[in-house]
Amino acid sequence: MVHIKSKERGDAPKERKMKKILNGQRWDTEKANLVCEVRHSHPRDFSYVRAGLYQTPRSKRYFLAGEGGPMTVFAHYDGGNSCCGGENLIPLSAEEARTYAEQYADAETVERFFAVEEA
Repeated sequence: MVHIKSKERGDAPKERKMKKILNGQRWDTEKANLVCEVRHSHPRDFSYVRAGLYQTPRSKRYFLAGEGGPMTVFAHYDGGNSCCGGENLIPLSAEEARTYAEQYADAETVERFFAVEEA
């Protein structure tokens, strides 16, 4: 079961605080706008995910922050031949973020953060 929440900064408390500096740029869930949040499965499941798609307020860049099981983007190798779940903050291109939002956010949220054309 997937539970989805779509909120802008200030509308709901953030459950996970993450901050990371990558290539001289600060990525911070406390200062970013939450586009949408996805929860999938149970923490003991290999495909478990609890993550948020965020947009930075000034540069309007996107990133994914959260945790997941060993069969997710948050997985890491433990040094042997096995993979473990973990947590991370991952910068995304606008195209990657849009694909993620179209899959997990409601239509109004997608339109608020991305340009949309009539079909």
